[in-house]
Amino acid sequence: MPSVYSLLMRVPDELKPWAAMGVGSLILVCLVLFHGIGIHRILVLHVSGEKRLRKGRPHVVQAVVLFGLAIFLLLFLHLVEVVTWAFVLMSMGLVERAHDAIYFCANAYTTLGFGSVDINPQWRNISPIIGISGLFTFAWTTSALVSVVGGHNRLLEQLHEEREKQKEMRGELRNEIREVGTRECEAESAQRVAAREKMVSASLRQRWEIWRDEKGKVVGLRKEELKEIAELYRKEQAEEEKLGPGEEQEGKK
Repeated sequence: MPSVYSLLMRVPDELKPWAAMGVGSLILVCLVLFHGIGIHRILVLHVSGEKRLRKGRPHVVQAVVLFGLAIFLLLFLHLVEVVTWAFVLMSMGLVERAHDAIYFCANAYTTLGFGSVDINPQWRNISPIIGISGLFTFAWTTSALVSVVGGHNRLLEQLHEEREKQKEMRGELRNEIREVGTRECEAESAQRVAAREKMVSASLRQRWEIWRDEKGKVVGLRKEELKEIAELYRKEQAEEEKLGPGEEQEGKK
């Protein structure tokens, strides 16, 4: 089976500039379609990630990671397209070395227009086609980037508000735990005072029983304290899980 280079060499010299435009246009359409599919998948990924982060506890770091991932994937699309153009030029025999092909395509794709690498003048028309593909895809990426940045800013604003609510909840939890500890200490002190009063006129055996009963009641008070604190933690955790917009607000978004 003849190679792409051998087929292109059979094209008459006067038709090679037109052939370059035809091949370039075909590759441009394919890459723009690929770019559109990639943009769609990235936006879907980012929106689904936003919805997940809007529910429950505020995870600001995860929001930043999600934003960075979206930016990296947008960049990755362009890198794939530059490498694809380089592969096309190498397949056509217009550039011999891979790094030269990538350098040439990157310059043309970003419309920088400078570099020491050049191709056969008869196939030079493919260079502006590469530039046009870059203009198309960069414009598409810019519109997607505006959407991603806008969604990210709204998400961060909500997460920061929820973080403040979370701090308030945890502050209230600490106060409630402090109150429980204070009540437990007061109850222990009352038990000790009552035990000492009973020991004044009690026999040695009775004092032992009073002391044992007092210790048992103190242990019971501490168990109750731990149980109450655990319940406070459970309620606070449940309240944190409810952070985020309600169903009506979520439906509007």
